[in-house]
This record gives sequence, structure tokens and C-alpha cells, in this order.
Amino acid sequence: MERNTRQRTAIRDALESAARPLLPQEVLDRAKLAAPGVSLATVYRNLKSLVEDGLARPVNLPGESTRFERTHAHHHHHFQCRSCQSVFDVHECPGELVHLAPPGFVVQDHDLTLYGYCAPCAQSQGLQAKLLT
Repeated sequence: MERNTRQRTAIRDALESAARPLLPQEVLDRAKLAAPGVSLATVYRNLKSLVEDGLARPVNLPGESTRFERTHAHHHHHFQCRSCQSVFDVHECPGELVHLAPPGFVVQDHDLTLYGYCAPCAQSQGLQAKLLT
């Protein structure tokens, strides 16, 4: 385990205060507010360490750069805005999806990503929430 430095604390706090998974550049931008001298290399090094220590986890979406979020105590999914590309936590889960697997397959885990427009982007584009049927 690494020692706590001002930069590591700023990086950890950036993840803790975020309501969503962050790209390394977003972590850097937030961490610089508390530790102006932090570099992108330091962010990557500390993100790796935080993941190894179980304090953060990577969020991988197809075709996207890895984002990072604090480790949650509960299973959850994500929503990605098609306009601003931000990723947000979805705190509901459809539950067991075992019935979707082919016969004889063993499901060990699942991950679900919803795509659409976040509230600010939907509003700016004049879109209204609709239920999918």
C-alpha cells in the first residue's frame, strides 16, 4: 500500500465526490483544484494503486476509454449520454438475467449500459423522456 500524499488524497477525493465514473483527465481536472502540481502520469499511477487497493474500480464501455469510480458496496449499472459522453451510475438492476443465456451456460456476472441523453443534454436538445415499449 502506498503512503497517503496530498496528490493521492486529491485523486481519491475526486473520485469520492464525483456522482459518476470519471475519465483520467476528469480526475486530473478535479484533483488539480486541491493539488495544483498533480500530473496525468500521477493520476494514472494512483488510479492503478487505488484499484489494486480495492478503493476504486475501472468502468469499461465498448469503444470508450476506461473510466474510474469509487468502489461501491452494491452492484450497479451505467448510463452513457450520447451527446456529452458522460457516464452516470444507474442504481437499479433488472436482477438475475440467467434466463437470457443459452441452455447449459453458466452466468457468473452481468453488466448493463443504457444509452441516451442525460437531463441537461436532453433539455438543451428539446427532448422529453419516453418509455420504451
